[in-house]
Amino acid sequence: MAAAVFDPASSTSAFRASRSTSNAISMADNLPSVDFKFDELRERMARFTVRFDDFIERGRKRVLEERNQFRMNVAEMQEDHRIKNRDVEILQLKTTSHVQSVAKESQETNEMHSAITSLTTQRDEHATHRDALLAHISSVQATIASRKAAQQAHARHLSQQARFNVPELDFWENNLCMRIEGAGAVDRLKFVFTHVCETDWEREAWFELGTGSRDYQVFSARPKLEREDIERCVEKLNESRDLAPFLKGMRELFIRVMK
Repeated sequence: MAAAVFDPASSTSAFRASRSTSNAISMADNLPSVDFKFDELRERMARFTVRFDDFIERGRKRVLEERNQFRMNVAEMQEDHRIKNRDVEILQLKTTSHVQSVAKESQETNEMHSAITSLTTQRDEHATHRDALLAHISSVQATIASRKAAQQAHARHLSQQARFNVPELDFWENNLCMRIEGAGAVDRLKFVFTHVCETDWEREAWFELGTGSRDYQVFSARPKLEREDIERCVEKLNESRDLAPFLKGMRELFIRVMK
């Protein structure tokens, strides 16, 4: 049923008419009955309350879920951040260690290059020294070979002359009171004289004659003789190649020194 429409203007006019007439019929009795449908309103409000509570509950659950998810995301982000910081620290340590290793390897490489350079210099010096020694050895060997050949030739010459000199040498040994001894070297002979001192006939005088080269040399003499006198006798020996006059001359020098 359709509800009657309430008109405020007509209500006011009726109220004024009632005041002018005290015995008039009350307007409340003439008001139309209005059905506000409170039951339906309560039912609708109850359904709205249920829906609203459900909405609030679902919103609260969603907020709780989102908050928990947010917290989980924050925790994961913090854990990721911690892991990344740890990875960064590890990388920094590895970088520092790598830099130190590279610096150490560079230093070792420089030291090795220095050592190689030093060894190369030493090798070159040793090679130069070796070549000089080899050249010196070759020169010495050539000199030795030359001297050996000269000694062999001189030895052959002495061997050839020995058969002629032995009788004469025996004669001079007996007449000059002389004997021949070794001087401790292959190319030296020691001539020892006696009966050169008038006060002591057993007193000896000697000299050493070197035969290692073509020219003879007197290395030492006892008692000491003047070098000029010795050189004079040796010069005559090298010119004449006659040993007898030389031995006689040396004996005379010893006799003159011992007077």
